[in-house]
Amino acid sequence: VEVVEVVEVVEVVEVVEVVEVAEVAEVAEAVEVAEAVEAAKPVEEATKLDALRLPSDEAQRTHHLTDDLDEQLLPIFLEEAADLMPAIEQSIRNWQANPEGQEQANMQRLLHTLKGSARMAGAMHLGELTHVLETNIIDAINQHKLSPVTFSQFETQIDQLNIAVEQLRNPSAITAPPHQTDIIITNAIPAKTSAITTKITGTETDSSAHTLRVRADIVDRLVNEAGEINIARSRMESSVADIKMHITELNENVNRLRTQLRELEIQAESQMQSTLSHMHSEDSQFDPLEFDRFTRLQELTRMIAESVNDVSTVQQNLALGLNETDSAITQQGRLAKDLQQALMHIRMVPLSSISDRLHRTVRLAAKDLGKKASLQLIGEHVEFDRTVLDKMVAPLEHLLRNSVAHGIEIPQDRISTDKSEYGEIVLYARQEGNEVVIALRDDGRGLDLPAIRAKAISNGLMSANDDLPADELMQMIFSSGFSTAESVTTLSGRGVGMDVVKNEISQLGGRIDIASETGKGAQFTVYLPLTLAVSQAVLVHVGERLHAISSSMIEQVQEYKTQQINELLEKGSITWQNNQYDFFYLSHLLGDTLAQPIQQQYSPVLLLKSGNQRAAVLVDQLIGNRELVIKNIGPQLSRILGISGATVMGNGQIVLILNPVQLAQRQGQLVRQSVIHTPIAPINNDQSTTKTIMIVDDSLTVRKITSRILMREGYQVITAKDGLDALQLLQTAKPDVMLLDIEMPRMDGFELTKVMRADSKMTHIPIIMITSRTADKHRDHALALGVNAYMGKPFQEDELLAKIAELANMVCAV
Repeated sequence: VEVVEVVEVVEVVEVVEVVEVAEVAEVAEAVEVAEAVEAAKPVEEATKLDALRLPSDEAQRTHHLTDDLDEQLLPIFLEEAADLMPAIEQSIRNWQANPEGQEQANMQRLLHTLKGSARMAGAMHLGELTHVLETNIIDAINQHKLSPVTFSQFETQIDQLNIAVEQLRNPSAITAPPHQTDIIITNAIPAKTSAITTKITGTETDSSAHTLRVRADIVDRLVNEAGEINIARSRMESSVADIKMHITELNENVNRLRTQLRELEIQAESQMQSTLSHMHSEDSQFDPLEFDRFTRLQELTRMIAESVNDVSTVQQNLALGLNETDSAITQQGRLAKDLQQALMHIRMVPLSSISDRLHRTVRLAAKDLGKKASLQLIGEHVEFDRTVLDKMVAPLEHLLRNSVAHGIEIPQDRISTDKSEYGEIVLYARQEGNEVVIALRDDGRGLDLPAIRAKAISNGLMSANDDLPADELMQMIFSSGFSTAESVTTLSGRGVGMDVVKNEISQLGGRIDIASETGKGAQFTVYLPLTLAVSQAVLVHVGERLHAISSSMIEQVQEYKTQQINELLEKGSITWQNNQYDFFYLSHLLGDTLAQPIQQQYSPVLLLKSGNQRAAVLVDQLIGNRELVIKNIGPQLSRILGISGATVMGNGQIVLILNPVQLAQRQGQLVRQSVIHTPIAPINNDQSTTKTIMIVDDSLTVRKITSRILMREGYQVITAKDGLDALQLLQTAKPDVMLLDIEMPRMDGFELTKVMRADSKMTHIPIIMITSRTADKHRDHALALGVNAYMGKPFQEDELLAKIAELANMVCAV
């Protein structure tokens, strides 16, 4: 009989080898043949294997089995086992919940399929283990012994099956790196069979879709390249924005040139009319056009008018083309975003993909400690970025083991407190905006705050006189080496774990909160980014550096005047909505303890929260919210607390994504001791070393050239294109010196000077008038209005800088 069986198996193997390139349906047929061979075994073999039901005999029998693996069939079997094992674990849970239901038939069918496929692939050890479990289930059903103890034994045997499958998948017992895993993608190509269920990242779909396996690292590379497309688009958008600004300036210059040309034409017409009158009186026989000295001027004005119209036409064409380009970039941006989201969706896997592992963790932990506990998963359909979920498996397992070890009581204690002997652990997931929330709660004893306090005092984390609130006291469990366990066990007592859990979550850009009620249980809530590929962040300027801060951390943005900033920096904290925030200048947290905030009328302050920790940071400039493509920062920077990642801007600049709350927790005390607070001098303060110069001129060229000269000398520069624009800027900025032109649209230099000298808030600002009008009458009129200096165009650079320094120092002396 055994010889016949081997021959039949060999025939099946040969069939599979021949049709290996065919569709999976044919492999399924081969599996059915193997199942038929298995079902055709004589009764004698089943009798012979009855002895395997005893654990000792089972171990002895399976130990002597030797696998004869088929290299071609093994990958096909492992792919099938990846679907069968979760289905078997789910089936056993459903059967235990309803022992009288029909789930037992499904369970037997799954085990029978696994056994036949394993033996066909040559995994004899796994096949024998499956056969023993199958036999034990039949006996338990026949003898009506479906007790919790029996189901616990079944779960133990299923754990052995998982171990055997994992050994087949990885004989070296070394976990394959993440980039070697596969992601299954489906497309709309019809399959040749409707009998096989396909899967897309762990979610079952109908069989009308064809399956394509793609390595996960390839998908990651495609997502990264989609991010590069967004960065390139951002660079194009920046260029288009600059061109738009230049075209706007060109339009203003064309309009100004048109106005000046109109004045020239009026002057030419007036001169011609005067000449006509003179000609009629002296030489009436000549036509005016015969006098070249008059007609040439008229021709030049007409030629200039045509040139202005040509320039205007070119400007309009450029504006139209730019609008088309802008629309195309916007459309391309939408397509790139859709592509990136589709690729990111491929990376998404549901929580159910690790549910079996989490159930097994709770089951084994409870068995080791002599406790009874059950795990309930809510929101198994919620999807995570594959990288996020892979990195969260170990922290979640540790939290579950902690719930069993520290939270769930032994059955006797639970019964004495009117609780069920089975401890209930609930893990539920949900999506909130661009974050995924995982909450894990149990109905155990809760956190032992007195024990935590005593341990914190003994570890030197707090003094005996400190009276910390409960939420801060609970955060102590995340300290390195912290444990309240009285003895060391295989699951707890070493003080290693919770600090690692928090660090892992922080490195993913997430945070964790704790809530506990004595005698009723505890809850750990983990907030994670929806994906590690893109993130919403706020860009800020600090000094000459650009940084990004995750938008999910920001609770509030406030602006303070200089005096308020000085008071808050001296105090070291900000209170908002009954919460206290430690207050720091961001440059100080980054190690530049000598940096000082810039002078400005209002300074932005960000109120941040990460987990239960809060901090407030002062920045020099708030740029705004952006969607950033996250880049890998490498192992060196990833170990540094406070750096969540990095991104690349459109201009190629690398920007670090910071977690200032972690920076404040890590070195806030050191900053307090090393930084000597120097009050920020308000704008126009006599002690100010950096002077602000306002340039008011309708010429773009003059504004740019003059700005470049002044910034090279260390001045801060503000520019305005006419008098009205300057008045608006003067409402929020008070320059030390103003450079002013005369002829400007809307409001000229003379009118602006009158307004400023009539206003008590601006009358002290020195004015240097720089104009091409160098006649004495213009100079005298300007000085009479209150102008401090009068210079002609083009100006001498040294002379201008000397005059600016003289007037600025004169104001300081006054």
